[in-house]
Amino acid sequence: MSSSLQELGVHYVAPTLQGWGNSSPRLKHRPYVATLLSDFTESINHLHPHNDNLRIYVAGGSFGTVPAQILYGSSFDTFPLGRKIVGCLLLVPFSPLRLHKGYAKSMKWPIYLSMGAPSQIVPFGLVPRLAATLTKWQLKTVDKAEAFIRSNLFDKASEQEREAFLKWRDSEGVPEGQLERETAEDAVASMSKTSAGFMEMSDVLSSDWGFRPDSLSEEHTRRPLLVVASSDDDLGTDMAKWLVENYRNSQLKWVPGGHISTTYHARAIWREFMGEVVGTKDAVSHP
Repeated sequence: MSSSLQELGVHYVAPTLQGWGNSSPRLKHRPYVATLLSDFTESINHLHPHNDNLRIYVAGGSFGTVPAQILYGSSFDTFPLGRKIVGCLLLVPFSPLRLHKGYAKSMKWPIYLSMGAPSQIVPFGLVPRLAATLTKWQLKTVDKAEAFIRSNLFDKASEQEREAFLKWRDSEGVPEGQLERETAEDAVASMSKTSAGFMEMSDVLSSDWGFRPDSLSEEHTRRPLLVVASSDDDLGTDMAKWLVENYRNSQLKWVPGGHISTTYHARAIWREFMGEVVGTKDAVSHP
């Protein structure tokens, strides 16, 4: 767990989504949203039973911003625990593609082909299947995964991002190579037993999440939502902008670098987010 979260004294829960890691694939007859809300409710009720003072801070990064948004925006009748959510943090986010028609304007082609319209148009789920096969081959071993991750994330970093990475590594006391190795180990574990979660990502992105961000109730939107995006992310810049245009009581912050650069600013991001939730601006400026 990040030292920034340890300092905040929170109970940090990082659930594995259905079809990833050791989690069973979603039952096909049960919608994604219903499965997510049920799993989350059972987990929280198990960890914090009968806690009337529970305050839930929801956060997600990359594809994890999709379930984070679903938890934030779902009807309180369907998801009573939603009333315990006090804020939502989205890092390098996805927007709901069904509603956001211009999502691909600045998106890199590989992402668009595997997650965007082509993945929905080509029949028999061929695009997600092919993407899963290629990705799983790249993640066949930890060494192979580490080489793949280094070439696609770390080696492409700008000088500014490299400096931020080194500063973060020193401040967190992370040995050289540890982040790259742990990222590779997590990636291998995420698809070692099943590719079901990976293969349904494009379907989930284009599906009905059960609400429209621009039509949420006042009770929903009084909870602040902070979007933090990377300026050089392959996802592009349009989805982050769309989110703050459609979620009331939301703010957008930018950090320099690629898809994982928000990691290097975690301390400032979390302090600012918690400051927004409690209604005060944190004294630490955002990088």
